[in-house]
Amino acid sequence: MAPEREYYRWTVCAVIVLLIALCAAHMTDRPASSHPHRKTSVLKMDEASLSVINEIEDDMMLYVLSDHCFQCLPQLLGIIPARPASGTPTMVGFVVDTQHALTLQLNSTSAHSEQCKVHFHFGEQGNYSLWVKNLNEPSRVNCSMIIDSEPINSYLPILFAFLVFAFLAALSAIWNTVKRLDVVTNLLLCLGSTVETERLINSELGTPNRLIDASTESIIPATTGRRLRSLDTFRGLSLVIMVFVNYGGGGYWFFRHESWNGLTVADLVFPWFVFIMGTSVGLSLSGSLRRGVKRTHLLWRIFWRSFQLFLIGVIIINPNYCSGPLSWDSFRIPGVLQRLGFTYLVVAVLDLVVSRDRLNNILSSETWYSVHDVCLYWPAWVFVIALETIWLCLTFLLPVPACPTGYLGPGGIGDFGQYQNCTGGAAGYIDRWLLRDNHIYQTPSSRVVYQTMMPFDPEGVLGTINSILMAFLGLQAGKILLHYRDQHRQIITRFLIWGFILGIISAALTKCSRNDGFIPVNKNLWSLSYVTTLSCFAFVALVFFYYSVDVKKWWSGAPFFYPGMNSILVYVGHEVFEEYFPFRWKMANSQSHAEHLAQNLVATSVWVIIAYLLYRKKIFWKI
Repeated sequence: MAPEREYYRWTVCAVIVLLIALCAAHMTDRPASSHPHRKTSVLKMDEASLSVINEIEDDMMLYVLSDHCFQCLPQLLGIIPARPASGTPTMVGFVVDTQHALTLQLNSTSAHSEQCKVHFHFGEQGNYSLWVKNLNEPSRVNCSMIIDSEPINSYLPILFAFLVFAFLAALSAIWNTVKRLDVVTNLLLCLGSTVETERLINSELGTPNRLIDASTESIIPATTGRRLRSLDTFRGLSLVIMVFVNYGGGGYWFFRHESWNGLTVADLVFPWFVFIMGTSVGLSLSGSLRRGVKRTHLLWRIFWRSFQLFLIGVIIINPNYCSGPLSWDSFRIPGVLQRLGFTYLVVAVLDLVVSRDRLNNILSSETWYSVHDVCLYWPAWVFVIALETIWLCLTFLLPVPACPTGYLGPGGIGDFGQYQNCTGGAAGYIDRWLLRDNHIYQTPSSRVVYQTMMPFDPEGVLGTINSILMAFLGLQAGKILLHYRDQHRQIITRFLIWGFILGIISAALTKCSRNDGFIPVNKNLWSLSYVTTLSCFAFVALVFFYYSVDVKKWWSGAPFFYPGMNSILVYVGHEVFEEYFPFRWKMANSQSHAEHLAQNLVATSVWVIIAYLLYRKKIFWKI
């Protein structure tokens, strides 16, 4: 049968990905050869070996500062003893980070002054020597960096993985084209039954011509009678990236959350998920109202769904499978699904209040026709603007004990160590006051670079206001799809206009910089500029998906369409079964980016296959 054939094809693809990725692991992660005259310890991922050789008759203190640490003081790495008066130079070995460029500073212990400074980006598992010596003048010190053994190229596994998936995508595209040729169609008809061949030709990896059962609560414009595959594809892409980065992202720093200001790949996906949720809310509620569903029934459904999301979220972020009874003292309250649940509650109720049972048909000759998708819902806009005003006032005007008002920094060693316990400013203070320290996230991403000691929750209370704004902007995308249905040019134009407006706002708020803007882009805080920037990206991405999937039908949305149709199941499943085979296994070299990448890609691919099989069986987990 066609579903079985498609299943086998996906299985073979997954095996190919695994084998090639593991081969890449052995090819690219060979240990660097050591210097013949020096013993080096086994290095981990993102580490290099540095030997400092002191030829000066004075003790030297080595300080290090990462380029990624904004307004930080150099941190003491160690002391290199002075060379004996009639002896050989002293040598001390250190392990340094390779993720970002470092500034090394050597200070004299006797003069308490800087002797030399070196800016260098170390390569992973490379061996380096820093020679410190006097020049002709005794008061002048020279520092020179020497590469003793070349580092490995830790980015080659990403290239291998990209080529593998590109090859598989090309094969799929070629097959979908070839199987529609008359000669191939006739051959298939001769080889198999007409019914099975027709199912193969029109399989879901090909043309998206399948109607979705109404029981799945289709999110559809009323005139098309068909679910918008572009929304599920966008949601599925966000979910697939989310699963990949949650599983480790191959151990690469840009697949982890940013330490504080700025963006990485991991910072993109959750806001996009929230955005698409808002779009789906607008389309779903509008369709329900036009079908005559009572508002009280919809209101009950919204509350029940929000409660379920919150409850499931609390359960999966407090796992206690093998460590005895759960301790209420360390019970974490905020989380991803909790924020989704509350955001959904506010946005869905707001839309239910302002939406009408029937869409108003505004004549194109009306002066306000071009903005009627906004003007018709002005009460909702007033509410959201009021919420955003509250966020601004609390963020920049709320007094925080022992911290400057309006502080947006990470604390720790940031801002020259002046505000060590001020992580997150008002956002962190509100969470610690309202939820208490033990009930929020204990190891925020700022700990890695800024060495913060205060707990801080990226899904905290204050940031939820901006997640509501994100979902509301997604809701606006849904209103555009409703009011300009079947007018593809109008829809795409408005998506691009919204992307442009939000991009301009982001540029103004950030001054086009990572740290120097009025409100920097910050995922931990869910800052206003973070929302406008990611919403800008979302509108532009939605143009691509809508045009290629729903308008031109160049792409069916596979394989991202399938996890997008079962998003809650995939998200909860990947959290619950993270430590089980085939999502995790013992690696031959746990300090290999290639093996981590292979494991994480296979685990993510398995969830895509699971979503595909569930889709073929018409199994959907609805909340």
